[in-house]
Amino acid sequence: MRLDRFIESSLSYSAQKVRELFLQRLVLLNGVAVLEGRGRISEFCRVEVAGNILQAREAVYLMLNKPQGCVSATRDTKNKTVIDLIDFPDKENLHLAGRLDFNTTGLLLLTNDGKWSRKITQPTQKIPKTYLVQTKDVISADYVRVFAEGIYFSFEDLTTLPAELTILSSHSARLTIYEGRYHQIKRMFGFFNNEVVGLHRLSMGEIVLDKNLAAGEYRLLTAEEINSINR
Repeated sequence: MRLDRFIESSLSYSAQKVRELFLQRLVLLNGVAVLEGRGRISEFCRVEVAGNILQAREAVYLMLNKPQGCVSATRDTKNKTVIDLIDFPDKENLHLAGRLDFNTTGLLLLTNDGKWSRKITQPTQKIPKTYLVQTKDVISADYVRVFAEGIYFSFEDLTTLPAELTILSSHSARLTIYEGRYHQIKRMFGFFNNEVVGLHRLSMGEIVLDKNLAAGEYRLLTAEEINSINR
């Protein structure tokens, strides 16, 4: 919304009255006096008029090391949610930028910035997501080739984007995918009838899970981590 229109609607002022406020240098945008209001503002801009704060919402970006046994949701009537793990002001305004299954662990991002989270979750962005995978049966070299070629999912009538698989041991691997289909990793290993028994997300784009965070702990993202998604 334009700044002047925001002030008009917030204070029920006429357009002429709002223009006078600008001329009197009584409008501060992010702490700086502005002389006209044609520019657009976001929900996280601080707006003050004649000493009164009309908007001062701050953007929040959190990294959580998700443990097993909790739901990637903001509300659930039966199970503990990831929001229940957080002690943060206005946490009810947070949402998840990419979910993890009930027993999947690792990096989970939460924010109140919908524009930022959409850059992570929209398939067209192709944000790489890297996981540590543990399987019931042996992982052979054939997996690397098939994952790189893509696997056909008949239910959606699509083929997965090329994925990068690095075998770490007979029953573990590091996998990077560039999309987020329903139970995608389990279904990809299911192509070989190999059950995934452990799944842990290590990174999303350039944001890597902080090794100092124990399961269930969280921290604010750094400016560099936040801006990496914008790049």
